[in-house]
Amino acid sequence: MESKETARTIAEMLSNKKARDIVMIDIAEKSSFADYFVIATGTSDRQLGALADETADKFAELGIEPKSKDGRPDTGWILIDGGDVIVNLFTSDTRDKYTLEKIWSDCESILVD
Repeated sequence: MESKETARTIAEMLSNKKARDIVMIDIAEKSSFADYFVIATGTSDRQLGALADETADKFAELGIEPKSKDGRPDTGWILIDGGDVIVNLFTSDTRDKYTLEKIWSDCESILVD
C-alpha cells in the first residue's frame, strides 16, 4: 500500500471515530523522514487516548509496525510514527498552540470529512 493510501485509510478511520478537523499533509517533497502527516483533533483526553489506540490498531491491520508512540492524552498531544505516515492527535488548544498546518503550509493539504 502506498503512503497516500495509508494516510487516507488512517484519516477515514479517524473520521469514523468522530475525530474533528482531519487534515492530510503531503510532506514528501520537503521531508526526508515521512511522506504524510495526518492531523486530527479529539474533543477530550479520553477520546484522544481512544483515537491513539484505534490508530495503532489500524496500522497493525495494515501490517505497519509503528516506530514510536509519544505523548499522552493528558498532555493534549499524541504522535504515532508509522514510518511514511505520521499521525498527530491533538486537543483543540494544543493544536492551536503548535500550528503544524502553518509550519507545513507550503505543502499540499487535504481536508478529510
